[in-house]
Amino acid sequence: MVPGRPRALLLLLLLLLASPASRASQNCFNKQQLLAAIRQLQQVLKGQETRFTEGIRNMKSRLAALHSSVNRVGPGAPPVSCPALNAPPDGRKFGSKYLVDHEVHFTCNPGFQLVGPSSVVCLSNGTWSGEQPHCQGISECSSEPCQNGGTCVEGVNEYKCICPPGRTGSRCQHQAQTAAPDGVPGDPSFSRAPRCAQVERAQHCSCEAGFQLSGAAGDGVCQDVNECELYGQEGRPRLCMHTCVNTPGSYRCACPSGYRMLADGKSCEDVDECVSPQLMCPRGTMCINTGGSFQCVSPECPEGSGNVSYVKTSPFQCERNPCPMDSRPCRHLPKTISFHYLSLPSNLKTPITLFRMATASAPGRPGPNSLRFGIVGGNSRGHFVMQRSDRQTGELILVQTLEGPQTLEVDVDMSEYLDRTFQANHVSKVTIFVSPYDF
Repeated sequence: MVPGRPRALLLLLLLLLASPASRASQNCFNKQQLLAAIRQLQQVLKGQETRFTEGIRNMKSRLAALHSSVNRVGPGAPPVSCPALNAPPDGRKFGSKYLVDHEVHFTCNPGFQLVGPSSVVCLSNGTWSGEQPHCQGISECSSEPCQNGGTCVEGVNEYKCICPPGRTGSRCQHQAQTAAPDGVPGDPSFSRAPRCAQVERAQHCSCEAGFQLSGAAGDGVCQDVNECELYGQEGRPRLCMHTCVNTPGSYRCACPSGYRMLADGKSCEDVDECVSPQLMCPRGTMCINTGGSFQCVSPECPEGSGNVSYVKTSPFQCERNPCPMDSRPCRHLPKTISFHYLSLPSNLKTPITLFRMATASAPGRPGPNSLRFGIVGGNSRGHFVMQRSDRQTGELILVQTLEGPQTLEVDVDMSEYLDRTFQANHVSKVTIFVSPYDF
């Protein structure tokens, strides 16, 4: 029904459509009134047509949603699920739901690396998006720990170096000693005469501590014992953390530049130059303490290009300015870039976790329900792996022994997904300063 005035207009339309004879007998309206009535009626019909079209479209949409729901569930049909997955040997599994679109994540225990995908998704056909991965032991000998031509032999979670003639030590780092087991001759200039006494027609000679008697009785000489070489032999305790200096009858320990000697006279402690009252770095840079030294750094945000730009929100973090709504490439660039600096000794036992990345939701906003981690840049040359430690955390793990001095850079990425839709990614640029010393 068309209420009110539209009904009168409709009656007028019926009159206009009547036979010419009938219209001639009706002389109630002039030309201007008829044209105005026709225009009003056209507007009414147009509005009715629009509402009718919208109603049809809405009804079609509801029917399509109902059809899809019935097809997906169906009366009594169980939901589609994928086969259950187990944690790989020497590894862990995160995720216990196996319905469509759910993810399961995998990681390996220290000393093992993941072979295969780190996560799989349950597809609508009831299969997983990839094969279940397995954990493979990391080769201890892959980092070539044996020095001076030594041969590395794999063991159970350890290695052993077979040293060539003339070399000794756990990594063949020492020169083998050929002196008598009870002492090692020291500097000849440290030699001194023995103390001798005549006892019942026999002469008995002795030396002070730190010296050993050499030669026949009466012609013997007290030679200094080189404790540094003696205790440098395989299987003997280490006298000094760094350098052992032989002295007449004894020894002393020394530390390299940038370290101080501790009260025990044997151990070395790094000097933190960055807390010195003296200004170590130029203005505008920051001091980073390293083993035996320091570095002056000045983290810089990437230069803007097009509609992408970054702003420095702290000395060690940059944030991307908001992207235009229609700029997909902008949204796929890192939302945040953070800078991190680590100092490591040489020959650090691996594997060891150096750095962790995690996400935190803003108050009142839902966080991502899936994270993916990876190494996206740097000059690390395979020294590191990035793997998940739990559902919200990724770990950067050192898997190859490092020898200093050297500087390594590794860029790690954390991508956030909500219902399998990319949300944002964050990049951490990690710089590692490796000391030339193993302490």
